[in-house]
Amino acid sequence: MTIAPSEKAYVPFVSVDHMMKLVHHIGMEPMLRGLAEYIEADFRRWNLFDKTPRIASHSEEGVIELMPTSDGEVYGFKYVNGHPKNTKAGLQTVTAFGLLANVGNGYPVLLSEMTVLTALRTAATSAMVARHLAPKGTDTMAMIGAGAQSEFQSLAMKALVGLKSVRLYDIDAAATEKAARNLSGMGLEVVTCRSAEAAMEGAQIITTCTADKQYATILSDNMVGSGVHINAIGGDCPGKTELAPAILHRSSIFVEYPEQTRIEGEIQQLDADHPVTEFWRVLAGEVPGRTSAEQITLFDSVGFAIEDFSALRYIRDHIGGTDYYRDLDLLADPDDPRDLFGMLMRAAP
Repeated sequence: MTIAPSEKAYVPFVSVDHMMKLVHHIGMEPMLRGLAEYIEADFRRWNLFDKTPRIASHSEEGVIELMPTSDGEVYGFKYVNGHPKNTKAGLQTVTAFGLLANVGNGYPVLLSEMTVLTALRTAATSAMVARHLAPKGTDTMAMIGAGAQSEFQSLAMKALVGLKSVRLYDIDAAATEKAARNLSGMGLEVVTCRSAEAAMEGAQIITTCTADKQYATILSDNMVGSGVHINAIGGDCPGKTELAPAILHRSSIFVEYPEQTRIEGEIQQLDADHPVTEFWRVLAGEVPGRTSAEQITLFDSVGFAIEDFSALRYIRDHIGGTDYYRDLDLLADPDDPRDLFGMLMRAAP
């Protein structure tokens, strides 16, 4: 016999197709601005959240991670992987999905793809931070690494910081051309460059986002002049860095959650007591951000669970009244909560 699920059994599910349609429905730049607003709002209530470094399972091929947090009323987590060699097999380097749940009863209230959403929230976070730390009048960014994140970063900086020009460089010329092609007609001047040094000419923001999970020197000390903002987002696991240590020693370093960043970020190259500033404290007015035109500010971003929580919260609040989700029969709901077995037996064919 067929038993129709009750309303309590359903959880809104946002597929990749739905997510893409939602982005076009809202608009890329308005959505990036909206995500940044949600992320900033949650950073401003930082102390309400449970915080823990992400739970990682490392292998020679990559890493699989769980990223949980809760504000006491809503619980959220993201499953995400990072496998740099995947692209050679026609697979994404990063895939993800996430969930929000009601803390009071434990019932999920949203299940969503997060491969696309992570790209959006990462860019929105970068631009939100740059809006507070980049030098005044910033209009040019060097984008070092033209992989899956490069276009999102560029458009987020345009939407939130007022970027006018992006200078692209990737060791793979085909990736550079891909990014340039995708950004064509998006309202940015796009300059393709043959070296990282060339990409940084005239740039006030330098974004590094490369995929190789190894200690690397994408930026050497002599490449970075005074007065710039560095948005280092490629670090996301132990043993992977992009900046020469000397750059770190010259910079004012801002991080999301030190306990995680010291394991995974650029600052894993430094002593454990090297001073860094948690960015939420800048928003709270507890510490200054940029204090001079000559200062080098560095956002050592590894991605943190609260940002994913914010992004899922944004999706939950914006799918209502749209066709960009479906109700998924995810939860068992027997007539008698104590009789799960009886519900199963009554469903026998």
